[in-house]
Amino acid sequence: MSVLNGIRVIEIANERIAFAGKLLADMGADVILVEPSEGDPSRNYPPFLEDKPGPDRSLYFWHYHTSKRGITLDLDDEDDRNRFLELVVSADVLLESEPIRRLSLLGIDYADLREANPGLLHVAVTPYGRDEPLSDLPTTDLTLMAAGGPPWSCGYDDHSLPPVRGWGNQGYNTACHYAVMSFFTALMHRQATGEGQFIDVSITAALNVTTERASFCWLVDQSTVQRQTGRHAAVQPTDDAQVLCADGCYVNTGVPPRFPHEYARMLAWLSELKLDATDFPELVFIEMGANLDGPIDRTLVGVDDTITAIFSAARQALALVASKMSAYDYFIACQDAGLVAGIIYSPEEAFEDEHFKARGLHVPLHHDDLDMTVTYPGAPFNLPKSPWCISKRAPHLGEHNHEVLGS
Repeated sequence: MSVLNGIRVIEIANERIAFAGKLLADMGADVILVEPSEGDPSRNYPPFLEDKPGPDRSLYFWHYHTSKRGITLDLDDEDDRNRFLELVVSADVLLESEPIRRLSLLGIDYADLREANPGLLHVAVTPYGRDEPLSDLPTTDLTLMAAGGPPWSCGYDDHSLPPVRGWGNQGYNTACHYAVMSFFTALMHRQATGEGQFIDVSITAALNVTTERASFCWLVDQSTVQRQTGRHAAVQPTDDAQVLCADGCYVNTGVPPRFPHEYARMLAWLSELKLDATDFPELVFIEMGANLDGPIDRTLVGVDDTITAIFSAARQALALVASKMSAYDYFIACQDAGLVAGIIYSPEEAFEDEHFKARGLHVPLHHDDLDMTVTYPGAPFNLPKSPWCISKRAPHLGEHNHEVLGS
């Protein structure tokens, strides 16, 4: 049984919160998507099935609204608003991303709803928070990412190039994860106290606390991290980690060995590949690493000459080995040696990787409306005691009006 069986969520359609609704729906909640009569704009977002635009052909909409039921209501209409109120009375959660004063002006904000449903968990996701007028200015995922900060840390060593944003609605989806985590926290509180509450999620705040070291470095000592190609942004530049393999594909060599037994494995690996001091003069430092009394102290890299030489030699050795084989062979060899490395895949290549398939990323779902089976991406997490599944395709516009509203 899913952890959210019996939990009802009312989601007022908005692309900023669609992923939060999907996560809850795929975990077993009864998520009811409320759209206006003309439908949510994202129904018309590409890409489309067979590249042909049309009703219920948006793959974007399909992905973000799996496992949900769909109804249509015009919240500006009094009768429909009363239907909405009745629906919320039966719900555990209201999930929305409306303009900051809209629901209050309609008489259906948290202050109004909690009188009829004291246990309601109202989750509002807005660009800058419910009390900030900036939240009502036009925004996109791109502008929110820029305002929140992550792009500052993403890009290339060449700073004449602009920063790089995370694609795939990363800004919206980050906020959705915080919304879902906040919901679970509030749900546990309600189980203990019976109390509902209002949850105010700022997209830019969620992004700002997801900048790894960038915000921390600035707030603690006013230092600024710098973008680096294929590795974490840092105040001081670190060694290059991306390497071109023999097959023309790139890998990220990851973190070099730290422990003596890891250096010993690297020595054995170099020997298997018949690479000696002639090919790799820094081999002596790998041997020194294998004879250390304990792990390398990373804080001494760049400070202690010997430690720096050992650590740098390991990274150079990884780059040399990678240049001698295909990216996939290098990745597997690193796995066998207990070393961290990763292939730089395109999204399509990542989706087809055998490792992702083995962990269940491919989820077949039959579309009764099209009489065809479509492969969806699976769960972004694996919770063995909280089963996850896509229970049904995205709803057609107003498909469940009669079922939910009786009309």
